[in-house]
Amino acid sequence: MSTDSPASVVVIGDALIDEIRDAGGVRELVGGAALNVAVGLRRLGVPTTLIAMVGDDEAGAHIREYLGDHDVRLIESEAPLGSSRAIVQRAANGEPVYLFNEAAQRRSIRYSDEARSAIADAALVAVSCFPFDVPAEVDALADAVAGARLAIDPNPRSGMLSDRAEFVRGFERLAADAEIVKVGADDAALLYDGDLDALRERLRGFGVSAVLATAGADGATLESDAGAVHAPISSLPGRVVDTVGAGDATLAAVSASLVDGTPTDRAGWLTLLERAMDVAAATVRAEGGLLRTPESLREGEKGVHGS
Repeated sequence: MSTDSPASVVVIGDALIDEIRDAGGVRELVGGAALNVAVGLRRLGVPTTLIAMVGDDEAGAHIREYLGDHDVRLIESEAPLGSSRAIVQRAANGEPVYLFNEAAQRRSIRYSDEARSAIADAALVAVSCFPFDVPAEVDALADAVAGARLAIDPNPRSGMLSDRAEFVRGFERLAADAEIVKVGADDAALLYDGDLDALRERLRGFGVSAVLATAGADGATLESDAGAVHAPISSLPGRVVDTVGAGDATLAAVSASLVDGTPTDRAGWLTLLERAMDVAAATVRAEGGLLRTPESLREGEKGVHGS
């Protein structure tokens, strides 16, 4: 990695358009978990590259423009079926329900020489919402990131999940070599038996260096070789507006903290976790998945809407 330029992060995963349908009508926002992480990292001051599939269409143009506005470098894979799209509606409990188009369900990522060079130069590679249930995609990813420091969020979506058992195999294959893996209660419910603590222990058991388990209103626990630390939901002024993007903001904040090195003691990990929880709490106080910080809330920043 070059020493004469700021440490950078590469994010690998999805980029799409969220078509939100609710009582207010229909509106479109640029989104995707990996895209949110990439933009979030850049907003935290980290030079960032996103490797994702983007179509040669109007939706793709919006995605490119949004990334350009946020100074995120895009290395794109071809999208023969066009750009990915998710129709988003609210369930009775207020949680978002996603219906994905064929492009999203059959997304694929290729690693050009430019992509491999970016990965080699990065201080960290973050992977989110990746098609771990497609063995060829997992093989290609494993080859491309060999030797890199990894932060992984499986972030499965039921509307894109074709083979649960295969997804678990692919995810755990990459997770075994990761520096940190983030999992949430939704991941535990969709991929395992719903026991988040058991999932954290399982991942630690086969060698994951650190596991961050987020449990919604119950806060988050981070377990590493230094031990386990816990942080509650951060209390900030203002009401919670939209929980979409909280997990992406958490991964972005954790990844930003890891760029300069890995904590070596519980105090260091707790500082990292508390900062991530602060960022997540700020993010949910505005609509969409665009990362906010407590500092930006105090400054009254409106930001640019993303999903």
